[in-house]
Amino acid sequence: MSPFFVKAIQLLMSLSFLIILHELGHFIPARIFKTRVEKFFLFFDVKFALFKKKIGETTYGIGWLPLGGYVKISGMIDESMDTEQMSQPPQEWEFRSKPAWQRLIIMLGGVTVNLILGFLIYMMILFVWGKNTLYTEELPSGFSPSPVAQEAGFELGDQIVTVDGKTLDNVFEINRLLFLRDVDQVLVKRRNGSQTTLEMPEGLGKKMFERGELMPLMPALAPIIDSIIPNSAAALAGLQTGDRLIALNNQDITYWGDLSSLIKGKGKQDITLIVERERSRQTLQFSTDEEGTIGVFPKRPIINFNNEKLSFGQSIVEGFDYAYWTLYDYVSQFQYIFTQKGASQLGGFGAIGNMFPDTWDWKGFWSSTALISIILAFMNILPIPALDGGHVMFLVYEMITGRKPNDKFMEYAQMFGFFLLMSLVLYANGNDLYRLLFN
Repeated sequence: MSPFFVKAIQLLMSLSFLIILHELGHFIPARIFKTRVEKFFLFFDVKFALFKKKIGETTYGIGWLPLGGYVKISGMIDESMDTEQMSQPPQEWEFRSKPAWQRLIIMLGGVTVNLILGFLIYMMILFVWGKNTLYTEELPSGFSPSPVAQEAGFELGDQIVTVDGKTLDNVFEINRLLFLRDVDQVLVKRRNGSQTTLEMPEGLGKKMFERGELMPLMPALAPIIDSIIPNSAAALAGLQTGDRLIALNNQDITYWGDLSSLIKGKGKQDITLIVERERSRQTLQFSTDEEGTIGVFPKRPIINFNNEKLSFGQSIVEGFDYAYWTLYDYVSQFQYIFTQKGASQLGGFGAIGNMFPDTWDWKGFWSSTALISIILAFMNILPIPALDGGHVMFLVYEMITGRKPNDKFMEYAQMFGFFLLMSLVLYANGNDLYRLLFN
Protein backbone atom coordinates (compact mmCIF):
# COMPACT_ATOMS: atom_id res chain seq x y z
CA MET A 1 0.00 0.00 0.00
CA SER A 2 1.30 3.44 -0.93
CA PRO A 3 2.43 5.83 1.84
CA PHE A 4 -0.41 8.21 0.86
CA PHE A 5 -3.12 5.67 1.62
CA VAL A 6 -1.38 4.53 4.82
CA LYS A 7 -1.36 8.12 6.07
CA ALA A 8 -4.96 8.67 4.90
CA ILE A 9 -6.24 5.58 6.75
CA GLN A 10 -4.44 6.59 9.93
CA LEU A 11 -5.81 10.13 9.68
CA LEU A 12 -9.38 8.88 9.21
CA MET A 13 -9.08 6.43 12.12
CA SER A 14 -7.55 9.03 14.41
CA LEU A 15 -10.07 11.77 13.62
CA SER A 16 -13.01 9.37 13.92
CA PHE A 17 -11.78 8.19 17.33
CA LEU A 18 -11.19 11.73 18.60
CA ILE A 19 -14.42 13.19 17.23
CA ILE A 20 -16.57 10.45 18.76
CA LEU A 21 -14.97 10.90 22.17
CA HIS A 22 -15.20 14.70 21.89
CA GLU A 23 -18.90 14.55 21.17
CA LEU A 24 -19.37 12.03 23.97
CA GLY A 25 -17.89 14.72 26.20
CA HIS A 26 -20.93 16.86 25.34
CA PHE A 27 -23.44 13.99 25.16
CA ILE A 28 -22.82 12.43 28.58
CA PRO A 29 -23.22 15.57 30.75
CA ALA A 30 -26.21 16.59 28.63
CA ARG A 31 -27.91 13.31 29.46
CA ILE A 32 -26.86 13.55 33.12
CA PHE A 33 -28.58 16.94 33.30
CA LYS A 34 -31.65 15.47 31.52
CA THR A 35 -31.11 17.53 28.38
CA ARG A 36 -32.48 16.04 25.18
CA VAL A 37 -29.90 15.20 22.50
CA GLU A 38 -31.59 14.94 19.10
CA LYS A 39 -28.58 13.87 17.01
CA PHE A 40 -25.14 12.31 17.53
CA PHE A 41 -23.14 12.33 14.30
CA LEU A 42 -19.64 11.42 13.23
CA PHE A 43 -18.91 13.80 10.32
CA PHE A 44 -21.49 16.21 8.92
CA ASP A 45 -24.67 14.97 7.25
CA VAL A 46 -25.26 17.87 4.85
CA LYS A 47 -28.41 16.95 2.87
CA PHE A 48 -27.95 13.22 3.59
CA ALA A 49 -26.23 10.71 5.85
CA LEU A 50 -24.30 7.56 5.01
CA PHE A 51 -25.90 5.85 7.98
CA LYS A 52 -28.37 6.78 10.70
CA LYS A 53 -30.49 5.02 13.28
CA LYS A 54 -32.79 6.41 15.94
CA ILE A 55 -32.45 4.92 19.39
CA GLY A 56 -34.74 6.43 21.96
CA GLU A 57 -34.90 10.18 21.43
CA THR A 58 -31.48 10.41 19.72
CA THR A 59 -30.58 9.73 16.07
CA TYR A 60 -27.06 8.30 15.72
CA GLY A 61 -25.34 8.43 12.35
CA ILE A 62 -22.34 8.93 10.10
CA GLY A 63 -22.24 11.87 7.69
CA TRP A 64 -20.39 12.10 4.40
CA LEU A 65 -18.46 15.34 5.01
CA PRO A 66 -15.39 14.58 7.20
CA LEU A 67 -14.93 18.04 8.67
CA GLY A 68 -15.81 17.08 12.23
CA GLY A 69 -18.89 15.84 14.04
CA TYR A 70 -21.64 17.16 16.24
CA VAL A 71 -24.35 16.52 18.78
CA LYS A 72 -27.58 18.46 18.27
CA ILE A 73 -28.87 19.47 21.68
CA SER A 74 -32.47 20.64 21.98
CA GLY A 75 -32.89 24.34 22.68
CA MET A 76 -29.39 25.36 21.65
CA ILE A 77 -28.35 27.68 18.85
CA ASP A 78 -25.68 25.69 17.03
CA GLU A 79 -24.52 24.91 13.49
CA SER A 80 -27.97 23.49 12.64
CA MET A 81 -29.44 27.04 12.92
CA ASP A 82 -32.81 25.59 13.98
CA THR A 83 -34.56 28.92 14.51
CA GLU A 84 -38.01 27.30 14.39
CA GLN A 85 -37.37 25.34 17.55
CA MET A 86 -35.95 28.41 19.27
CA SER A 87 -39.13 30.38 18.46
CA GLN A 88 -41.20 27.97 20.56
CA PRO A 89 -41.64 28.31 24.34
CA PRO A 90 -38.73 26.77 26.28
CA GLN A 91 -39.20 23.20 27.48
CA GLU A 92 -37.71 21.69 30.62
CA TRP A 93 -35.56 19.23 28.63
CA GLU A 94 -33.98 21.94 26.49
CA PHE A 95 -30.46 23.32 26.83
CA ARG A 96 -31.71 26.90 27.23
CA SER A 97 -33.83 25.92 30.22
CA LYS A 98 -30.91 24.57 32.23
CA PRO A 99 -28.94 26.62 34.77
CA ALA A 100 -25.89 28.39 33.38
CA TRP A 101 -23.45 26.19 35.32
CA GLN A 102 -24.96 23.03 33.79
CA ARG A 103 -24.77 24.51 30.30
CA LEU A 104 -21.15 25.45 30.95
CA ILE A 105 -20.26 21.88 31.96
CA ILE A 106 -21.98 20.53 28.84
CA MET A 107 -20.05 22.90 26.58
CA LEU A 108 -16.70 22.22 28.28
CA GLY A 109 -17.19 18.45 28.08
CA GLY A 110 -15.69 17.94 24.61
CA VAL A 111 -12.58 20.03 25.27
CA THR A 112 -12.07 18.32 28.63
CA VAL A 113 -12.23 14.85 27.07
CA ASN A 114 -9.73 15.77 24.32
CA LEU A 115 -7.32 17.28 26.81
CA ILE A 116 -7.47 14.35 29.24
CA LEU A 117 -7.25 11.89 26.36
CA GLY A 118 -4.08 13.51 25.01
CA PHE A 119 -2.44 13.27 28.44
CA LEU A 120 -3.53 9.64 28.90
CA ILE A 121 -2.25 8.56 25.48
CA TYR A 122 1.19 10.05 26.16
CA MET A 123 1.28 8.19 29.48
CA MET A 124 0.31 4.97 27.69
CA ILE A 125 2.99 5.45 25.03
CA LEU A 126 5.71 5.88 27.64
CA PHE A 127 4.49 2.86 29.61
CA VAL A 128 4.24 0.54 26.58
CA TRP A 129 7.18 1.70 24.51
CA GLY A 130 9.36 3.54 27.01
CA LYS A 131 11.19 6.75 26.16
CA ASN A 132 14.04 7.30 23.74
CA THR A 133 17.05 9.11 25.13
CA LEU A 134 20.24 10.55 23.71
CA TYR A 135 22.44 12.18 26.31
CA THR A 136 25.11 14.68 25.33
CA GLU A 137 28.01 12.26 25.94
CA GLU A 138 26.48 9.94 23.33
CA LEU A 139 27.00 12.62 20.69
CA PRO A 140 30.73 13.18 21.17
CA SER A 141 31.13 15.20 17.98
CA GLY A 142 28.68 17.79 19.29
CA PHE A 143 26.74 20.13 17.04
CA SER A 144 27.29 22.14 13.91
CA PRO A 145 25.58 25.56 14.32
CA SER A 146 23.68 27.42 11.64
CA PRO A 147 24.33 31.16 11.16
CA VAL A 148 21.59 32.15 13.62
CA ALA A 149 23.04 29.76 16.23
CA GLN A 150 26.52 31.14 15.65
CA GLU A 151 25.19 34.63 16.32
CA ALA A 152 23.85 33.31 19.64
CA GLY A 153 27.37 32.15 20.55
CA PHE A 154 27.40 28.47 19.55
CA GLU A 155 30.52 27.07 17.91
CA LEU A 156 31.30 24.01 15.82
CA GLY A 157 31.68 20.93 18.01
CA ASP A 158 29.79 22.35 21.01
CA GLN A 159 28.19 19.78 23.30
CA ILE A 160 25.07 20.73 25.25
CA VAL A 161 25.68 20.27 28.98
CA THR A 162 22.59 21.94 30.48
CA VAL A 163 19.75 24.22 29.39
CA ASP A 164 18.72 26.63 32.14
CA GLY A 165 20.45 24.31 34.60
CA LYS A 166 18.70 21.12 33.41
CA THR A 167 20.22 18.13 31.62
CA LEU A 168 18.38 17.06 28.47
CA ASP A 169 17.23 13.45 28.05
CA ASN A 170 17.38 14.04 24.31
CA VAL A 171 19.98 16.60 23.21
CA PHE A 172 18.12 17.20 19.94
CA GLU A 173 15.38 18.87 22.03
CA ILE A 174 17.67 21.90 22.17
CA ASN A 175 16.25 23.15 18.87
CA ARG A 176 12.63 23.03 20.05
CA LEU A 177 13.54 24.70 23.33
CA LEU A 178 15.34 27.55 21.60
CA PHE A 179 12.43 28.04 19.20
CA LEU A 180 9.43 27.83 21.51
CA ARG A 181 10.60 28.55 25.03
CA ASP A 182 12.28 31.46 26.71
CA VAL A 183 15.68 29.86 27.22
CA ASP A 184 18.03 32.10 29.21
CA GLN A 185 21.27 30.14 29.42
CA VAL A 186 22.89 27.18 27.70
CA LEU A 187 26.00 25.60 29.19
CA VAL A 188 28.18 24.14 26.43
CA LYS A 189 31.38 22.14 26.35
CA ARG A 190 33.83 23.40 23.75
CA ARG A 191 36.08 21.31 21.51
CA ASN A 192 39.04 22.07 23.78
CA GLY A 193 37.21 20.67 26.82
CA SER A 194 36.34 23.99 28.48
CA GLN A 195 32.80 24.89 29.50
CA THR A 196 31.10 28.17 28.63
CA THR A 197 27.72 29.62 29.59
CA LEU A 198 25.94 31.23 26.65
CA GLU A 199 23.35 33.92 27.33
CA MET A 200 20.55 33.47 24.80
CA PRO A 201 19.48 36.72 23.10
CA GLU A 202 15.93 38.05 23.18
CA GLY A 203 13.76 37.04 20.24
CA LEU A 204 15.92 34.08 19.24
CA GLY A 205 12.88 31.98 18.35
CA LYS A 206 11.48 34.73 16.14
CA LYS A 207 14.82 35.09 14.37
CA MET A 208 14.96 31.30 13.79
CA PHE A 209 11.47 31.41 12.31
CA GLU A 210 12.12 34.39 10.04
CA ARG A 211 15.31 32.84 8.65
CA GLY A 212 13.79 29.38 8.29
CA GLU A 213 16.40 27.86 10.64
CA LEU A 214 14.17 25.74 12.88
CA MET A 215 16.99 23.24 13.38
CA PRO A 216 19.92 25.57 14.00
CA LEU A 217 21.93 22.88 15.80
CA MET A 218 22.58 19.71 13.82
CA PRO A 219 25.03 16.92 14.62
CA ALA A 220 28.57 17.81 13.65
CA LEU A 221 29.62 15.49 10.83
CA ALA A 222 32.87 13.60 10.52
CA PRO A 223 34.96 14.84 7.53
CA ILE A 224 34.29 11.73 5.44
CA ILE A 225 33.19 12.01 1.81
CA ASP A 226 29.94 10.21 1.02
CA SER A 227 29.43 11.34 -2.59
CA ILE A 228 31.05 13.53 -5.23
CA ILE A 229 29.45 15.66 -7.95
CA PRO A 230 30.58 14.45 -11.41
CA ASN A 231 33.01 16.79 -13.18
CA SER A 232 33.36 18.92 -10.04
CA ALA A 233 36.69 20.22 -8.76
CA ALA A 234 36.85 17.29 -6.31
CA ALA A 235 36.13 14.71 -9.02
CA LEU A 236 38.75 16.16 -11.37
CA ALA A 237 41.31 16.24 -8.53
CA GLY A 238 40.81 12.53 -7.86
CA LEU A 239 38.96 12.59 -4.55
CA GLN A 240 37.03 9.39 -3.81
CA THR A 241 34.06 8.28 -1.74
CA GLY A 242 35.23 7.27 1.73
CA ASP A 243 38.16 9.69 1.81
CA ARG A 244 38.69 11.31 5.22
CA LEU A 245 39.73 14.97 5.06
CA ILE A 246 42.76 15.64 7.29
CA ALA A 247 43.89 19.20 6.59
CA LEU A 248 43.37 22.08 4.16
CA ASN A 249 46.12 24.64 3.60
CA ASN A 250 47.89 23.40 6.74
CA GLN A 251 44.77 23.82 8.91
CA ASP A 252 43.43 20.69 10.57
CA ILE A 253 39.96 19.44 9.66
CA THR A 254 38.18 17.80 12.61
CA TYR A 255 34.57 18.18 11.47
CA TRP A 256 32.95 18.63 8.10
CA GLY A 257 32.04 22.14 9.14
CA ASP A 258 35.75 22.99 9.28
CA LEU A 259 35.97 22.45 5.52
CA SER A 260 32.96 24.67 4.89
CA SER A 261 34.29 27.49 7.06
CA LEU A 262 37.66 27.43 5.26
CA ILE A 263 36.42 27.62 1.67
CA LYS A 264 32.71 28.34 1.35
CA GLY A 265 31.83 31.81 0.17
CA LYS A 266 35.45 32.83 -0.40
CA GLY A 267 35.41 32.52 -4.17
CA LYS A 268 37.84 30.61 -6.31
CA GLN A 269 41.16 29.81 -4.61
CA ASP A 270 44.04 27.38 -4.82
CA ILE A 271 44.02 24.78 -2.03
CA THR A 272 46.21 21.98 -0.74
CA LEU A 273 44.09 19.17 0.66
CA ILE A 274 45.42 16.21 2.67
CA VAL A 275 43.16 13.13 2.74
CA GLU A 276 43.40 9.72 4.33
CA ARG A 277 42.60 6.81 2.05
CA GLU A 278 43.06 3.14 2.95
CA ARG A 279 45.31 4.03 5.92
CA SER A 280 47.64 6.19 3.82
CA ARG A 281 47.68 9.93 3.31
CA GLN A 282 47.64 11.75 0.02
CA THR A 283 48.17 15.39 -0.81
CA LEU A 284 46.07 16.93 -3.58
CA GLN A 285 46.47 20.39 -5.04
CA PHE A 286 43.62 21.98 -7.02
CA SER A 287 41.27 24.98 -7.07
CA THR A 288 37.74 25.53 -5.73
CA ASP A 289 35.00 26.70 -8.06
CA GLU A 290 33.75 30.27 -8.30
CA GLU A 291 31.36 29.74 -5.38
CA GLY A 292 34.09 28.48 -3.10
CA THR A 293 33.02 24.81 -3.14
CA ILE A 294 34.68 21.61 -4.38
CA GLY A 295 31.62 19.41 -5.01
CA VAL A 296 31.58 16.86 -2.17
CA PHE A 297 28.93 15.76 0.34
CA PRO A 298 29.48 14.34 3.85
CA LYS A 299 28.60 10.95 5.20
CA ARG A 300 25.60 11.17 7.51
CA PRO A 301 25.94 9.33 10.81
CA ILE A 302 23.44 6.76 12.05
CA ILE A 303 22.32 7.96 15.46
CA ASN A 304 21.09 5.21 17.76
CA PHE A 305 18.78 6.33 20.55
CA ASN A 306 18.63 4.44 23.82
CA ASN A 307 15.27 3.09 24.96
CA GLU A 308 14.51 3.37 28.65
CA LYS A 309 11.62 1.35 30.07
CA LEU A 310 9.48 3.18 32.63
CA SER A 311 7.37 1.90 35.48
CA PHE A 312 3.66 2.66 35.55
CA GLY A 313 4.21 5.46 38.05
CA GLN A 314 7.08 6.95 36.07
CA SER A 315 4.95 6.81 32.91
CA ILE A 316 2.21 8.83 34.60
CA VAL A 317 4.61 11.51 35.84
CA GLU A 318 6.68 11.80 32.68
CA GLY A 319 3.65 11.44 30.40
CA PHE A 320 1.92 14.31 32.19
CA ASP A 321 5.06 16.43 31.91
CA TYR A 322 5.47 15.63 28.21
CA ALA A 323 1.81 16.38 27.44
CA TYR A 324 1.94 19.66 29.39
CA TRP A 325 4.97 20.90 27.47
CA THR A 326 3.49 19.71 24.19
CA LEU A 327 0.44 21.89 24.86
CA TYR A 328 2.68 24.75 25.99
CA ASP A 329 4.82 24.55 22.84
CA TYR A 330 1.76 24.40 20.58
CA VAL A 331 0.28 27.50 22.18
CA SER A 332 3.67 29.25 22.00
CA GLN A 333 3.99 28.81 18.27
CA PHE A 334 0.70 30.66 17.73
CA GLN A 335 2.67 33.90 17.91
CA TYR A 336 4.12 33.04 14.50
CA ILE A 337 0.80 32.23 12.83
CA PHE A 338 -0.23 35.88 12.77
CA THR A 339 2.67 36.81 10.51
CA GLN A 340 2.78 36.71 6.72
CA LYS A 341 5.20 33.80 6.73
CA GLY A 342 3.29 31.95 9.43
CA ALA A 343 -0.03 32.32 7.63
CA SER A 344 1.49 30.91 4.46
CA GLN A 345 2.60 27.80 6.36
CA LEU A 346 -0.83 27.10 7.84
CA GLY A 347 -1.89 23.60 6.82
CA GLY A 348 -5.10 21.60 6.55
CA PHE A 349 -5.82 17.89 6.27
CA GLY A 350 -2.69 17.34 4.19
CA ALA A 351 -0.47 18.77 6.91
CA ILE A 352 -2.28 16.77 9.59
CA GLY A 353 -1.99 13.60 7.53
CA ASN A 354 1.76 14.11 7.18
CA MET A 355 2.06 13.90 10.96
CA PHE A 356 1.50 10.15 10.66
CA PRO A 357 4.22 7.67 9.61
CA ASP A 358 4.13 6.43 6.00
CA THR A 359 4.32 2.83 7.20
CA TRP A 360 2.01 1.36 9.80
CA ASP A 361 3.43 1.94 13.25
CA TRP A 362 1.27 1.88 16.35
CA LYS A 363 3.59 4.07 18.37
CA GLY A 364 3.65 6.68 15.59
CA PHE A 365 -0.14 6.46 15.23
CA TRP A 366 -0.82 7.03 18.91
CA SER A 367 1.80 9.79 19.18
CA SER A 368 0.14 11.71 16.35
CA THR A 369 -3.32 11.02 17.78
CA ALA A 370 -2.28 12.39 21.19
CA LEU A 371 -0.92 15.55 19.59
CA ILE A 372 -4.07 16.06 17.49
CA SER A 373 -6.23 15.53 20.58
CA ILE A 374 -4.37 18.28 22.43
CA ILE A 375 -4.59 20.54 19.36
CA LEU A 376 -8.35 19.94 19.13
CA ALA A 377 -8.76 20.81 22.80
CA PHE A 378 -6.92 24.10 22.40
CA MET A 379 -8.55 25.04 19.09
CA ASN A 380 -12.04 24.29 20.36
CA ILE A 381 -11.66 26.44 23.46
CA LEU A 382 -10.77 29.54 21.42
CA PRO A 383 -13.45 32.22 21.96
CA ILE A 384 -14.80 32.01 18.42
CA PRO A 385 -18.57 31.68 17.83
CA ALA A 386 -19.48 28.22 16.44
CA LEU A 387 -16.69 26.66 18.52
CA ASP A 388 -17.14 25.38 22.06
CA GLY A 389 -15.05 28.30 23.28
CA GLY A 390 -17.52 30.76 21.74
CA HIS A 391 -20.41 29.22 23.66
CA VAL A 392 -18.30 29.19 26.82
CA MET A 393 -17.49 32.89 26.32
CA PHE A 394 -21.18 33.83 26.14
CA LEU A 395 -22.02 31.60 29.12
CA VAL A 396 -19.31 33.21 31.26
CA TYR A 397 -20.70 36.62 30.23
CA GLU A 398 -24.16 35.49 31.31
CA MET A 399 -22.91 34.17 34.66
CA ILE A 400 -21.03 37.41 35.42
CA THR A 401 -23.67 39.89 34.27
CA GLY A 402 -26.80 37.85 34.91
CA ARG A 403 -27.98 38.67 31.38
CA LYS A 404 -28.30 36.13 28.60
CA PRO A 405 -27.44 37.30 25.03
CA ASN A 406 -30.61 37.38 22.97
CA ASP A 407 -31.29 34.64 20.43
CA LYS A 408 -30.99 36.91 17.40
CA PHE A 409 -27.50 37.99 18.47
CA MET A 410 -26.52 34.35 19.03
CA GLU A 411 -27.78 33.43 15.56
CA TYR A 412 -25.68 36.14 13.91
CA ALA A 413 -22.65 35.23 16.03
CA GLN A 414 -23.04 31.57 15.08
CA MET A 415 -23.23 32.42 11.38
CA PHE A 416 -20.19 34.69 11.63
CA GLY A 417 -18.19 32.01 13.43
CA PHE A 418 -19.22 29.33 10.97
CA PHE A 419 -18.18 31.33 7.91
CA LEU A 420 -14.93 32.34 9.62
CA LEU A 421 -14.09 28.70 10.32
CA MET A 422 -15.00 27.60 6.80
CA SER A 423 -12.77 30.35 5.40
CA LEU A 424 -9.87 29.16 7.56
CA VAL A 425 -10.46 25.54 6.51
CA LEU A 426 -10.47 26.49 2.83
CA TYR A 427 -7.37 28.66 3.25
CA ALA A 428 -5.42 26.00 5.14
CA ASN A 429 -6.28 23.25 2.68
CA GLY A 430 -5.53 25.64 -0.18
CA ASN A 431 -2.03 26.00 1.26
CA ASP A 432 -1.70 22.20 1.27
CA LEU A 433 -2.74 22.06 -2.39
CA TYR A 434 -0.34 24.86 -3.34
CA ARG A 435 2.59 23.13 -1.63
CA LEU A 436 1.67 19.84 -3.33
CA LEU A 437 1.59 21.42 -6.78
CA PHE A 438 4.44 23.91 -6.62
CA ASN A 439 6.91 22.71 -3.96
